[in-house]
Amino acid sequence: MKKFILDTSVAMAWCFADEGGKTAEKILDSMQDHTAIVPPLWTYEVTNVLLVAERKKRLSAVDATRYLNLLFQLPIEVDDSLPNATELLRLGRDFKLSSYDAAYLELATRHGCALASLDKDLKKAAKKMGLTLHI
Repeated sequence: MKKFILDTSVAMAWCFADEGGKTAEKILDSMQDHTAIVPPLWTYEVTNVLLVAERKKRLSAVDATRYLNLLFQLPIEVDDSLPNATELLRLGRDFKLSSYDAAYLELATRHGCALASLDKDLKKAAKKMGLTLHI
């Protein structure tokens, strides 16, 4: 099965209908024959977005839990290996990204996989690095 790196912006677009549009839908459809790889921080990012959405009354606790359960039924693989911290620092500096966003670039480079993101700065950095964008 083919693999790609999935960032939080895409996963959250699946939850919130007003975000992501057709690109997010195409990425979700691609998971029929692809496995997504995510860094461990992805779980924290996803749950934090859902918690904030609950607090802002954007979705209910029941809906957040239901969404999280559905999300973890998808073919998503958490890469538990520690990233190279020096590389995260370099990528963050070079592309003016947070270390969180740099983690997705580092993971894509290490796995030789395309990156799926809706974040324009992250996609721009990926292109400059010669990484392929998924969809």
